Amino acid sequence: MTAEVPAGGVAVTCHRLIHIYSTGTGDVVALSGVDLQISAGEMLALVGPSGSGKSTLVAIFGGLMQPSAGRVYVGEHDLSRLSTTALAALRGTTVGTVLQGAERNLLPYVSLSRNIWLAQRPAARLAGRRLDPPEAILDLVGLADAGARRVGDLTPGQRQRAALAQGLAAGPGLLLVDEPTSQLDGAGRDEVLAALATINSERGTTVVVVTHDGDVGARLGRAVTIRDGRVGAEGRDGRDFAVVAGDGTIQLPPETLAAFPAGTLFTVDHTDESITLRATANPSSAGRQEMATSSDQPGHVD
Repeated sequence: MTAEVPAGGVAVTCHRLIHIYSTGTGDVVALSGVDLQISAGEMLALVGPSGSGKSTLVAIFGGLMQPSAGRVYVGEHDLSRLSTTALAALRGTTVGTVLQGAERNLLPYVSLSRNIWLAQRPAARLAGRRLDPPEAILDLVGLADAGARRVGDLTPGQRQRAALAQGLAAGPGLLLVDEPTSQLDGAGRDEVLAALATINSERGTTVVVVTHDGDVGARLGRAVTIRDGRVGAEGRDGRDFAVVAGDGTIQLPPETLAAFPAGTLFTVDHTDESITLRATANPSSAGRQEMATSSDQPGHVD
């Protein structure tokens, strides 16, 4: 007797994550000590410009790359300790990945239902695992009547939702989505965000979205800014927070850095509920300036 694919998401944890690319002109640090905790069933956006490290981070979450140092856990799996075969199995079952550009995820010469069926084959071979039919997955993303259609018959927004359906084929607990709205108009963007919300609410799937669009990040509930390979700020429910990293460093917002450039010296005074940073030597301005910040929860200053 086969069993249903269990609903629900998996947690993701990374600690002191470092990744270095080797190039012909030297080494490039893509990630520089990232600490991040994503709860099971959470929706999270990784926000930042091109080259900030967010796509590298998601590739590591998906087992597509190994970090240079640090640890990553997806559910109970320590990815650094998994073999190549085990990582491939994880990608075929626990983790679903949607690449940037909907067409990169779909075969153009077969129907959408066939696309999903082909993506399900590795997981379908596992004993005790029964997968949803392709039609049910398409219905989840608002394409219930599109199973017989091909990629070329779809609007850009429909193609992106079809790519989401393909990423859901094996019933993953973690769905990683790279720039799903970058080439869409407002209506298409809203359709994709609504589909992601439905996936999260009905399946409990943990959803991580890479985006350069701060508005998209705000609509996902929790947005983490990646800047220069580090976690910078974090937004929750419309409020922005700075984040203290595991090594004790904290990245200030860009507008603050513009006023207090590198080399500025601060004195730090703190109580149980707040800290005060007072500039004592600012190379770009004379005089003393004060920035007071209060802490609403451990590890964050606002």
